[in-house]
Amino acid sequence: MINFGIIDIIDIVAVASLLYYIYKLMKESSSANIFYGILVFIVVWLLVTQVFEMRLLGGILNNLVNVGVLALIILFQEEIRQFFSSIGTRRRANFLIRLFSKKKKEDMVHRKDVIPIVMACMNMSKQKVGALIVIERNVGLNEIIRSGDIINADINQRLIENIFFKNSPLHDGAMIISHKRIKAAGCILPVSHDLDIPKALGLRHRAALGISQKSDCLAIIVSEETGGISIAENGQFHLRLTAENLESTLTSQWED
Repeated sequence: MINFGIIDIIDIVAVASLLYYIYKLMKESSSANIFYGILVFIVVWLLVTQVFEMRLLGGILNNLVNVGVLALIILFQEEIRQFFSSIGTRRRANFLIRLFSKKKKEDMVHRKDVIPIVMACMNMSKQKVGALIVIERNVGLNEIIRSGDIINADINQRLIENIFFKNSPLHDGAMIISHKRIKAAGCILPVSHDLDIPKALGLRHRAALGISQKSDCLAIIVSEETGGISIAENGQFHLRLTAENLESTLTSQWED
């Protein structure tokens, strides 16, 4: 008689959830076909070794599995890194980050830090000037900062608008704000390959979504085509924001 209890149900649901999450990551990185191939190989391996008990073929497949684990780690190192990064940047894991971070009370965001960003975004929206501003939270963005030009200035409305002015050499990249200072501009962000992104959203939106999938940052986008203001956070878009929406979101989420 087969004993099937609540632990077995939890086990099955956990494995199914893990497989679905891995499939979703593979799909975003255009590796879905490889994922299907791995699943087929696992099914064949289980049939040969556990069901039909073919010793010779089973031994060959066992050796392939032993070598294949290392090969898969090398082949999917970027996907594996993204998998653990996405786990660590979820809201439910933020308390662990705060536990090991040494933020002082004076580092907390105040309205005076938010208003210059909101005003700059509204002015650029009216003039349809494209912009991409990334606000660092708990997960550091030092690699991204090093990809651009170091600014290291106080948050200033005119400076933000000048950097994203159409003739500025830095207007195509992203601006990084960290510890209430504009750290760098012209930075290069990882672009999301999520197939669910609406076609109407351009490269700035894909870059904002990409960095929000890899860290817990807030990425503000001003569309050059429509002037619309959006925020990317935790791999999700908040589109068509008003000045009030933007201010309240930054105030509540910047140091959330």
